[in-house]
Amino acid sequence: MPSRLLAAFGTLILLPVLATPASADTPSESIRLLAKAAADECFAGVGVDYPPGPPCAEGQPKVNQSYVWGLAQAGRRLWFGTGANVLCLKPKGYQVREPILNDDYVCEFNQSQPARNNPAWPATLGDHRAPEVYTYDLATERLTERTADITSASPADANLLNTTAGLRSAAAHQGVVLLAGPSVLGGVNVFAFDGITGRYLGSTNLSAYENIRHWVVAAGVLYAGVGVGINGGEAGKVLRWTGDRTTPFSFTEVADLPTQVADLTEHQGRLYVSTWPKAVVEGSVAPSPVSTVATAPGDSGTPLAPPAEDVNDLASIWRSPLLAVGTPGLNPEDAGNWTQVWSAAEYEPDPVVRRAYALGGLASFGGQLYWGTMHVPLQATALHVSVYPPRTPAQLQATVQNTQRAFAVFRGQNLGGAHERIETLYGESTLPAFDPAANNGVGAWAPAPTGVTPVYGGSGFGDPFNLYAWKMAVAGGRLYIGTMDFAYISLEGQMPTPPAGATTTPPTFGSDLWAFDGSDQPARAVDTGGFGNPLNQGVRTMIVDGTTLYVGMANPMNLRTDPTPGVPKGGWELIRVSRR
Repeated sequence: MPSRLLAAFGTLILLPVLATPASADTPSESIRLLAKAAADECFAGVGVDYPPGPPCAEGQPKVNQSYVWGLAQAGRRLWFGTGANVLCLKPKGYQVREPILNDDYVCEFNQSQPARNNPAWPATLGDHRAPEVYTYDLATERLTERTADITSASPADANLLNTTAGLRSAAAHQGVVLLAGPSVLGGVNVFAFDGITGRYLGSTNLSAYENIRHWVVAAGVLYAGVGVGINGGEAGKVLRWTGDRTTPFSFTEVADLPTQVADLTEHQGRLYVSTWPKAVVEGSVAPSPVSTVATAPGDSGTPLAPPAEDVNDLASIWRSPLLAVGTPGLNPEDAGNWTQVWSAAEYEPDPVVRRAYALGGLASFGGQLYWGTMHVPLQATALHVSVYPPRTPAQLQATVQNTQRAFAVFRGQNLGGAHERIETLYGESTLPAFDPAANNGVGAWAPAPTGVTPVYGGSGFGDPFNLYAWKMAVAGGRLYIGTMDFAYISLEGQMPTPPAGATTTPPTFGSDLWAFDGSDQPARAVDTGGFGNPLNQGVRTMIVDGTTLYVGMANPMNLRTDPTPGVPKGGWELIRVSRR
């Protein structure tokens, strides 16, 4: 895994990458870049005040806005909110040490100019910049920034936007556009616009919640999934929007879940949600438990007994009551009547690693529910060494190697019913599991059965650097899955020398988009190179307009701003994927 990120872990371990090209006669898509983030700051060195610009007479251009994090469509207009320097923003509870500077990106942490000017800020927020809001007119193909609509409305509105970690989600329903994201001060900040006139309607802070990722319209009702507690890691809720243009911030809770909600979809008259596990946070590169333990290899550390497992606390799929029973849609009386229909314990054999599993996209396709896993880089490693501290560098290296996972893709029929059927479409028949009693109590890793036989292929569509099945969407009779590919950051843009005897092909850089053309066919690669930009790390969000997909990309390479045509550049991208 990452040499830049794993200085404490030792040598790089390269896993085999298997390519799965699409056949020449399969249906294809056309790809078009609609909009791209522009440089917005000048960087002259870590800890140096930012020179004026751009254009930059001193220093180099920097592009802070890295994600199209929330994306929605109202009429012929796309609305989206961004996230800035997401790779550098570390949630509460993570240690920040030295700044990171390389040719691709910089994370200044507490040495940034904003942090030095505000010494009360935690170092984790040193690279925070306010998110931005844009519309893209599909008729005129014009991009318009709408951030000033918020910041000029009132000091309170400006302050709310400036303290938003990023506009992580967006929705459009009944003439209202909502953009929302976690606040760095606590709670979830929500901003509303009139979806017809474009007029700004105001903002609020939902102080009872701490995280929000996605929205869905099911049976004519808008719902959002949120998290509760620090980083959303204590519990989850599903909110029903009961607002309108006059009162856009009216919600009621219709699900009370043990874990925070990641994504939502309607399937066979019910709402299904994917969740993240308890007390596992997203967005960090190097969790503190790893660095703490790994800096002292050879310590005799006493292994800790893993806590008793409660499958309700694991990444799971939850099913709502029927939407058509009783009062239409989900209501407060439905909050306690959700059913867990799958958890990571049904696949991952290692009881510690599966506590770090998260779930990403899910979708209803061909009468079945599809979902995929997500694996925050080094999260499982950090958790494992905190439970079973390695005693030697070799044990630490074994833990690093054996805790890495690429995403798996599943589908299910009759979930929770008498004739339930769940298949693993892409995954593994065995995965490494740790036996703490092996070697006279020293412990050892060994292959353990997952209990499944993948229908079509290996994890990550055969690519071990595909860590997230980040988003799914159905358009034109096809199920699309967008991934987060960690190869570029892991390998620093270099091709490493594989271990002796390893069979490998060079990894592809850039996120993937895959499509199921039918429920009886394997997935087909639409694109495996970040849509022509290998710096595009992930397909963060997708919305559907008939047979067309609009895709918001994650690209955190904030120093890659070379204006030379054809040179890959950092910062968010908005892309159209059309069937042809």
